[in-house]
Amino acid sequence: MSQTTPQKPIEITAKDLPLHCPTGDAPLWARHPRVFLEIAHTGEAICPYCSAHYVLKGELPKGHH
Repeated sequence: MSQTTPQKPIEITAKDLPLHCPTGDAPLWARHPRVFLEIAHTGEAICPYCSAHYVLKGELPKGHH
């Protein structure tokens, strides 16, 4: 039985908003339909397709809710 190592959270900043997965720099093999993720309320989000874990670093820009 093999054990998988949990993925390291992907840190994003306000310049990456609105957040969507996959991101533009994702490798071709990791592509799935684009889904926009809400991260402003809790500071983190998990993609329902690939389980990528995103964490917001820094402050939100003014005007985001």
